Amino acid sequence: MTEITLAIPFALPPPELGQDLIRALKTPILAALLARHSQLQYQVFDNDSRVLPHEAWLAHALGLASAPEQPDTGAPLATAVMRGCGLQAEAAEGHWFMLQPAHVQISRTHMLLSDLRGLQLNEADSRGLYQVARPLCEEIGKPLLHGAPGLWFLRADDWAGLSTASPDATSTQSMSDWLPEGPHARDFRKLQNEIQMLWHEHPINEARQARGLQPINSCWLWGGAGPSAATGRVAIEGGGAPWLDALSAAAPDVASLLAQPGAALLGELIAPAQVGDWADWLARMQRIDQEWLTPLLAGLKAGRVARLNLVLSHRNGWASVSGTAMSQRKFWRKPTLNPLLKQS
Repeated sequence: MTEITLAIPFALPPPELGQDLIRALKTPILAALLARHSQLQYQVFDNDSRVLPHEAWLAHALGLASAPEQPDTGAPLATAVMRGCGLQAEAAEGHWFMLQPAHVQISRTHMLLSDLRGLQLNEADSRGLYQVARPLCEEIGKPLLHGAPGLWFLRADDWAGLSTASPDATSTQSMSDWLPEGPHARDFRKLQNEIQMLWHEHPINEARQARGLQPINSCWLWGGAGPSAATGRVAIEGGGAPWLDALSAAAPDVASLLAQPGAALLGELIAPAQVGDWADWLARMQRIDQEWLTPLLAGLKAGRVARLNLVLSHRNGWASVSGTAMSQRKFWRKPTLNPLLKQS
């Protein structure tokens, strides 16, 4: 059976803005797929997993975690991302975490992790800060590897029980609620504090601030995983995060997806949704409708695709929509975007 699954994180608008956004949204193909489906289900997401729904879906689709609706689902992605950075041999042993340089905004009442996409951390700055942090990690028996700008990997076999949160799950919330929890959480906090002190007023940060960039004043640990390799395959486009880029060997296009059906994730709505740039979100949704959903619907109607599955999410849940050529013949169902508003 020729089946395509397309996951589009943040294609569901936030409930408080939903009515206004769908009135402004011009996506006739999405409206047709939402109306003329063979199955439509909504799922509330368990925030105790400390990742976003699309991150849990991706970990499951890669064969690295249980189904995203299960309460124990996290995102054990670190070693899969390492392999994407060319660190196959290192990923084959031990328990690794992603350790990402970060900027934390500190106020009198709370701390806020900035969106890591906005750091604009180049290779030179990333390598320089890495060289400062690495000796501290090695002193406590925790090897640190540089994978890409803003994407490092820390081996910590005895920290495998830590519960960590993804940067995107954390960045719009009070950071204190999303810090690592469990055994050795205090050990990580000590390491984090020592790294922060070394980076404080470091020449790299002084130069960044002179260029109008945020200083790198902290680091974020997440995605802990053992050596198991991914058994699934997901093509990934966009997202703006280095870990997502590492998981995608080559950016997919709709022609290749039609030629070789499978699963794909379009990450280009994540950044505007995270910062609340809804004009950009609308423009990107309309581009997805034209460049992705239009040829996929044509393939469905022509019989090149037997089933098209959409996974549309926001922070607190997702909708799964499945359609076939037969379901598209339900002409009495008028195209509508109203299913995007349902949150149960």
